[in-house]
This record gives sequence, structure tokens and C-alpha cells, in this order.
Amino acid sequence: MTGRFDGRVALVTGAGSGIGAACAARLGAEGAFVGALDLRAAGAKATAAAIRAHGGTAMALTCDVSDEKQVEEAVAALVASFGRVDVLHANAAALDREVYGRDRELDTLDVGVWDRTMEVNLRGALLMVKHTVPVMPDGGAIVLMSSVSGLVGDTVHAAYGASKSALIGFTRYVATAYGARGVRCNAVAPALVMTPTAQRALTPSQLADKAAERLLPWPCTVDDVANLVAFLASDESRCITGQTLVIDSGTLAHRPQHAIQRSRDHP
Repeated sequence: MTGRFDGRVALVTGAGSGIGAACAARLGAEGAFVGALDLRAAGAKATAAAIRAHGGTAMALTCDVSDEKQVEEAVAALVASFGRVDVLHANAAALDREVYGRDRELDTLDVGVWDRTMEVNLRGALLMVKHTVPVMPDGGAIVLMSSVSGLVGDTVHAAYGASKSALIGFTRYVATAYGARGVRCNAVAPALVMTPTAQRALTPSQLADKAAERLLPWPCTVDDVANLVAFLASDESRCITGQTLVIDSGTLAHRPQHAIQRSRDHP
């Protein structure tokens, strides 16, 4: 353990798998008392158990982040156990097949898919901020999870992209509202992160196209994102607030069509 978060309390949403689980594990490994929150009780319990198995301290919390009463109760449970919150990482997003999987072309988009995306991705972040800032007595760090989809357009996933774009603006408002209290708020915007779910969902052709878009020969992993989240949550970034940091192996740093063509011409 490096001890960057010794004695601090961290709340991570969407902690049951993928990026959220990796971020919760990283904060726990560096000394934080972790509230691992997820809609799926089994996932939250598994993450908390893994942190404890590696010598850390964690509790599992089950909550739909779009439900204000559930959010209030989850935050109250964490505070009852650990006294306060110092770090909030709002990572939860609607990525299931019934929501993200149906977020396709705009002219056929089910409004229910749009509404549920906004409820979880955007309203969920609002509610977590609303109910954790009052229990950050000594200031704190908030890291919201945006996406490169919030910075560029595409032909599908407009609801997801719009929600992630809104989170970038929300980041600035939170930073502005609470900076005088010593609360910092930043956002992280990953491109494709090679989680097991992503690897299963993408075809070999799609994976090849994603590789061609990157400047670097390697994709982002959940540990890469956890490194950035931990940095933004730590005192090492104490003068950084209101910012969105892109982590994408260079995907947005250039005009990818040329790289894609080069990859196809020289496989």
C-alpha cells in the first residue's frame, strides 16, 4: 500500500464490475475505506470482499443511483460506518442491453431508452454529488465518469453521448459551486476500455478498427483508468478542478480515417 488515501473514505458507484471495480480496488489498496456501490448486490459484495481479502476495508452498498431515496440511504449507511465521505467516484452508467444496446439510430430511438440513460448517467451523478458533498467536512475530491462519446459525435448511441457530454458541463458547475469549500470536481473521459464485456461485445473487425484509431499500440485497460481516477482523487492533483481528462491512447488526438486506411492497406 502506498497510503495516499490512509484514513479517507471513498464511495465508488458502479463498483460491481469493470472500471468501477478496478477503481474501488485501487483506492482500497492505497488505504481508503471503500463503499462499493452497485445496482447488483452480488457485484457490490464481490468487490468489497476482494478489497478485504487484500487487507483493505470495504462495505458493499446496493442502490439504484437514479432513485433519490436509495441514494440517501446508501450514503447514510456509509457515513454511519465511517463517519464521512472524502472521495466520490461516480462511475455508474446504464450499459445493459435493454438501454445501451437499444441506443441506436435517432430516427428509431425509443424515448424510454433516452430517459433511462439520462436517469442513470446524469441524474445519478447529480444525486450522488447532492448527497455526498454535505458529508465532506474537510473538503473532498469528486471524479465523474464521462467518455470520449461526450466530446465527439457518432451515428449511434446519441443518448449515451449526450449524457456524457452533459456530465462534462456538470463537472464545471460542481467545481464552481463547491471550490470555496475545498471540494474539487473533475471528469475522466475514456475511449474504449478493454473490459471482458467490451471484448465479448465487439467483433474482430470492430476491434481492428478501434486499434487503427489509436496512436498508441495498446488500448486502455481498467487499471489505466483506475490510475487516473486515483490521481484525481489524491492530493497530488490538489490544484486541478473543473477539468475533463481524456484517456484514450491518442484516439482523439488526430484524424483517424487516415490511420484506418493505412491499417487496411498494410495489415
